[in-house]
Amino acid sequence: MGLLDGKAGIIFGVANKRSIAWAIAQALSNEGMRLAFTYQGERLKENVAELSSTLSGALLLPCDVTIDAEIDTVFQEVDAQFGRLDSLVHSVAFAPREDLENEFVKTSREGFKLAHDISAYSLVALTHAALPLFEKSGGGSVLAMSYYGAVKAVEGYNVMGVAKASLEASVRYLAANLGPKNVRVNAISAGPVNTLAARGIKGFTGMLKHHAERAPLRRNVELEEIGSAALFLTSSMSSAITGEIMYVDGGYNVIGL
Repeated sequence: MGLLDGKAGIIFGVANKRSIAWAIAQALSNEGMRLAFTYQGERLKENVAELSSTLSGALLLPCDVTIDAEIDTVFQEVDAQFGRLDSLVHSVAFAPREDLENEFVKTSREGFKLAHDISAYSLVALTHAALPLFEKSGGGSVLAMSYYGAVKAVEGYNVMGVAKASLEASVRYLAANLGPKNVRVNAISAGPVNTLAARGIKGFTGMLKHHAERAPLRRNVELEEIGSAALFLTSSMSSAITGEIMYVDGGYNVIGL
C-alpha cells in the first residue's frame, strides 16, 4: 500500500525526462497518487504526453500560466476527472535569455515583469484556482521549486534570482493565509541539476563543479533525491510543516566562503 493511495495531484512544469518535475511525478506516482500534467504549446505536448502515458490514469491538459482562463479550465477538468485534489506541484520558471546573460542592472522592464509573472505570480494564481478542490479533500499540499539564488547573488542567475525571492516570499504568505484551510505551502530549494532549463544559465557547468567541490557531501544532488523530498512534503509525514524552504543541496547552503 502506497503512502499516497487514493490521492490526486497536479504537476506544472514537466518538460522532459530530465526535468525536476518529472522526478517528482515519478516519486508521487510510485506511492499511489493519480496525477494530472499540464503543458504549454504544441512543442512541449509530445514530450509530456509520452511521459504521462507511462503512468496509470494520468490526465494531460494544456495550460499557459499567464492566462487566467486557461488556469480555470485546467482545474475544472481536474474536478470533472478526479473530483478532488490533494497536491499541487509548481515547477514553472522563465526569464528572457538576454536578461539572464546581461548584467543585472541592465534588466529590461518587460523581462523583469515576465520573470515574476511566470515564475512567482503563477504560484498564487494556481493555488487560488485549486482551493475549491483542496476543500473537497479536506486540505492539501502546495509545493514550489526554488534555488539558492533567491537568497544570495549567484553569477548568471540575475533576474531569475529576484523572481525566486518573490516566489519564496509568496510561499510564506500563502502558508500563513491558507493554514486555517489545512492547505500547506512549502518549497524545495534544490542544488544545481543538469536539466534542460538549467543549461540556459551562463556558466552552469562551472556551477555544477563548484557545488560538488564545496557542498559538505562533496557531490551534486540527484533528481531522485529531489523527488524523495517532494514525496515527504506532499505526504502526511510532513503534516505539521508549512511555509518552509527545504534545501536539498548536499548542505551547500550552510557553507560560508
